[in-house]
Amino acid sequence: MSDTSLRLVWVYPDLLSTYGDQGNALVVERRARQRGLDVQRLDVRSDQPIPTSGDIYLIGGGEDRPQRLAAERLLRDGGLNRAVDNGAIVFAVCAGYQIMGHEFVNDLGERSAGLGLLDVTSSRGEAARCVGDVLGDSDEYLGLPQLTGFENHQGITHLGPGVRPLARVRLGNGNGTGDGTEGAWRDTVFGTYLHGPVLARNPLIADMLIKLSLDVNALTPVDDTWYEALRQERIAAATQPA
Repeated sequence: MSDTSLRLVWVYPDLLSTYGDQGNALVVERRARQRGLDVQRLDVRSDQPIPTSGDIYLIGGGEDRPQRLAAERLLRDGGLNRAVDNGAIVFAVCAGYQIMGHEFVNDLGERSAGLGLLDVTSSRGEAARCVGDVLGDSDEYLGLPQLTGFENHQGITHLGPGVRPLARVRLGNGNGTGDGTEGAWRDTVFGTYLHGPVLARNPLIADMLIKLSLDVNALTPVDDTWYEALRQERIAAATQPA
């Protein structure tokens, strides 16, 4: 890519776009344009091939059957894996996060193969569904502030040695394993269970994705008044006594 353009790909909005996850694409696009970048956004439906020339790929959550269909089509297509091999950035949420791993349990109760872009394996939990606000301390290697979002999933995701957790939860369940981890990342691939949309609640994650795509250490500051007001509102609401 050039230092003045950004190719943004929103993957399978017809299958994976629950809880306002498409807002993640809107936030990245907006924050890139605020920095004077020419953003080329492509929404790729599940009957279309995944382009390999994108810079940032965003994937949302979905129900069990759409998740299975999305994984099958992404595997057949192969474009997302090739894009990552070329250095593309991926940010995936909930069902999309599980698809990034080695395998997950589908709507038929069977194990479905994932893309293997993250060293994680997901299964279906037997305990109560993980629902509610999440607050967590972001991985120190990412240099990000406290993470805020909300979760709604039955899945449990175990992290392998090839990834680091995106955050350690103070409130909420995260990966559901009881070890306090939330999400996972390695190199240019990131996964999380958090909705919100999560990039609206955590705009510096969007900035991190842009910086990675530009291969720069800093971006021009922008007005974060609205985002910070939202962050503080949601953090306060999460920490108030029931």
